[in-house]
Amino acid sequence: MPETQISNGFSEPRLVVRKFLARPQHEGAGAIVRRSIGRFELKYFDPFLVLDEFSVSAPAGFPDHPHRGFETVTYMLQGAVQHEDFEGHKGSIEAGDLQWMTAGRGIVHSEMPAATGVQKGLQLWINLSSKNKMIEPRYQEIESKNIAEATKDGIKVRVIAGEALGKKSPVYTKTPTMYLDFTLSPGAQLQQPIPIKWNAFVYVLEGEGVFGNPKNLPTTAHHLLLLGSGDGLEAWNKSLKPLRFVLVGGEPLGEPVVQLGPFVMNTQEEIDRTIEDYENCINGFEKAKYWRSEVLRF
Repeated sequence: MPETQISNGFSEPRLVVRKFLARPQHEGAGAIVRRSIGRFELKYFDPFLVLDEFSVSAPAGFPDHPHRGFETVTYMLQGAVQHEDFEGHKGSIEAGDLQWMTAGRGIVHSEMPAATGVQKGLQLWINLSSKNKMIEPRYQEIESKNIAEATKDGIKVRVIAGEALGKKSPVYTKTPTMYLDFTLSPGAQLQQPIPIKWNAFVYVLEGEGVFGNPKNLPTTAHHLLLLGSGDGLEAWNKSLKPLRFVLVGGEPLGEPVVQLGPFVMNTQEEIDRTIEDYENCINGFEKAKYWRSEVLRF
């Protein structure tokens, strides 16, 4: 029996099966993102469509653009962005805050810097099942102070979605999802259960850590680790500095995916219809005809 099975108590511990370095690329209007899911080598990791670690300074940003057929999860790490959409919803997402936006049948919005300096965060796109792709748009927004947190044995976790260390998130996910922000002190060791049928990955934000097998080499910031099958993950911080990473998992949809930029449907015919709907401002995009954002640009 492998050493990892003896040490961690999981019946089938998850090991790292692929590893990527997310390199900087341009996106939006002058913004820089490190894309790890949604790139050439990994176009889709069911149910996840895109994972970007973004860095943006005014006047760059993500001006008015549409979405249909999935959810966007914006988690700010530094600074703030101003959000506005054609439904009249607007506000600032600041460091530590979460916005879980279900685009559903259609939304047009903008995301621009809300302060001077560099704004940093993560944006995750989660696919919606065919039965949910055309639901009405909705938002769940949680300020940093209201995100569930727990600390134990040198481990701190912020529970964005799902459950960890006895704390649960109030976020409701159309596609069952876990999203956990861990910080491990030097010498700390983590054991985190993951539903056995879910896909899961780790994205390292700061420091360096060992994942899946204690004999693995440390992984540093800006790397994505795809995890194999199993019922849990074990991680170690063997360095002298804190290790911060997100662990994200989701229930696979097992459905066809046809994507054209910000539109994600199940068939090419649905994509063609979506383009027509957007261009003609119908079937969910009616308000796009006259709407333009008024977000302050620094």
